[in-house]
Amino acid sequence: MQSTAIPVDHIPPLAHEEAMRLAQTEYQHLIELVDHLAPEDWTRLTDCTGWDVTAVLAHVLGMLELNADPAEATRQGEAAHQRATATGESWIDALTALQVADRAHLGPAQLATALRTAAPQSLAARRQATAEERATVFNPGPPFDEEWTRGYLTDVIHTRDPWMHRIDICRATGGELTLTPDHDGRIVADVVAEWARRHGQPCTVVLDGPAGGIYTQGEGGAHLHLDAVQFCRALSGRGPAEDLLAHQVPF
Repeated sequence: MQSTAIPVDHIPPLAHEEAMRLAQTEYQHLIELVDHLAPEDWTRLTDCTGWDVTAVLAHVLGMLELNADPAEATRQGEAAHQRATATGESWIDALTALQVADRAHLGPAQLATALRTAAPQSLAARRQATAEERATVFNPGPPFDEEWTRGYLTDVIHTRDPWMHRIDICRATGGELTLTPDHDGRIVADVVAEWARRHGQPCTVVLDGPAGGIYTQGEGGAHLHLDAVQFCRALSGRGPAEDLLAHQVPF
C-alpha cells in the first residue's frame, strides 16, 4: 500500500490502451485461477446470489463472447430484452441469467477451454474499438439509470467485472488471490475516484493490502479504513455498506 495520501481528483481516468493492458492481465489471472480449480471447487457457492463457481464462469464466458462477436452481442441483447419484458427483471439481470443458462451444458473442462479461447478474442475486439464507437452514449437501465459511453462500458466495466468475479471465486474456493499495486491497485484507485465523484462529499479513505492506498477528497468529512478488496466488494453490493459505502459503483 502506498503511504502518501492522493487527492482523488489526481487519479487519472483509465485511458483505452491502459484499460486494455489491465484487461489482458486480468484475463491471464482469471485463466490461471480456473486452471488450478479442483473438481469440487466448481460447485462451491459464491457471493453472487444463486451462483456457484460454474455459473460465475459461465457468465464471464458469455460476456467475453458478447464482446468478441457483434452477432452474438445482438443475439444476447435481444434475448435479454425478451426475457426482461416477460419477467420484469432489469435488462442486465436478464442478460446475465441467460448467459448462465445458455452455457449450463458445459462441463468444467469445456468451460475452461472456452474461456481460454474467448478471452483473447474478446480483448482483440475491445482493443479495436474506435474512438467514435467508444464515444457513443446509451442508458444501461436499472440499477444505474444514467448515461454511459460505450468506452466506459468496454474499457472500465468489462475490466472490473472479471476482476471482481476472480475475487468471488477465490473467496468461494479458498484459492490464493493474486494482488499487485500496479494491476489491482490501479483498478481499485479508479473505483475510488468514481465512487468519490458519485457521492461528492469530503472524506479520507485508507485501504489496506497490496491493492490499497490512502485517498482524500476535500477536507474533513468521513474517515474510512478497511481492506481494499472489502471496499470494492461493499461498493459492488457484496458486503456491508453503510453511509458513504452505500454509494455503489458499477462492476
